[in-house]
Amino acid sequence: MNESDARDPKSTIPAPPPTTDEPSADRALEALDACVRVAEKGGYTPPPTATVGDWSTIEIPKLRRGFERVILARHPEEGLDALLAAGALDALLPEVKAMVGFGDGEWRHKDVWKHTKQVVRQSVPRVEVRWAALLHDIGKVKTRRILPNGEVHFHGHAEVGASMFDRLQSRTRLFVGEDTLAERVRELILHHLRASQYDGTWTDSAVRRFAKEMGDCLIDLFDLSRADITTKRPERKRKGLESISELAERVRRVREMDARIPPLPKGLGTAISERFGVAPSPRLGEVMKALKDKVDGGELEAQREVDYYLQFIGDAKMLSSGDG
Repeated sequence: MNESDARDPKSTIPAPPPTTDEPSADRALEALDACVRVAEKGGYTPPPTATVGDWSTIEIPKLRRGFERVILARHPEEGLDALLAAGALDALLPEVKAMVGFGDGEWRHKDVWKHTKQVVRQSVPRVEVRWAALLHDIGKVKTRRILPNGEVHFHGHAEVGASMFDRLQSRTRLFVGEDTLAERVRELILHHLRASQYDGTWTDSAVRRFAKEMGDCLIDLFDLSRADITTKRPERKRKGLESISELAERVRRVREMDARIPPLPKGLGTAISERFGVAPSPRLGEVMKALKDKVDGGELEAQREVDYYLQFIGDAKMLSSGDG
């Protein structure tokens, strides 16, 4: 048996046994504080355990802050193992607990849990990115398919993971009062594979469309994508990181170019008025804006000859004789 195949005792700790005691917030808080200490100081030590009932007595914002202290600490892997042993994952995040011992079909990880902990540790310590790192692969448990030749696939696991996050939030209200954070984490789960799918054949329009679709979460997505590279093969890791950096640089160049050069050619509005009989009006402004949006989205090329856009307007029937 390879050393990488050996079971990690911290990842296979059974759920705490049932108890007849009354639920105790103090017991759960003691366990949570112990997990935080492990994450902040390092050096795994078994924390006290608490029951599902115990965990349910803590206010959700306080629970989330405790979890965030764990995942943002210097030793999040040890802290996450402590949360597992303390019963916190069983009680609050069974979607995460389900990854423990769940194989991803790759020799370099014995289970998805180990990969997830490494991604959390490698990611930048921003709360959005670290929550997404913890939850990005929860959809793998529901999507694993093993082919007859032994290949393992997780088709659609990002989309399934985003839906699971919706149900997690509905059940736990873990991000109550933090709608912006919840939406950002969901978007990162949904799109966490996008940057790694880049190759050098993407056109500027494709890069522009990608950047627009990612919106405000683009930087977080790049940081999560870099952290998600956990291969032990140095050359493969180098190529993965270089590819993401190349995409980030192309986004920067396209945005710089777009800021310097207007997307539509000079005189297009006048040409539209003459060709389609549309006087200067709000309707003409709507058409110009629609063309600009299509350039921004990569559906049309920027700064082409006027006839290129007139042809598109006619083919798409964006204007009719009655619009004038």
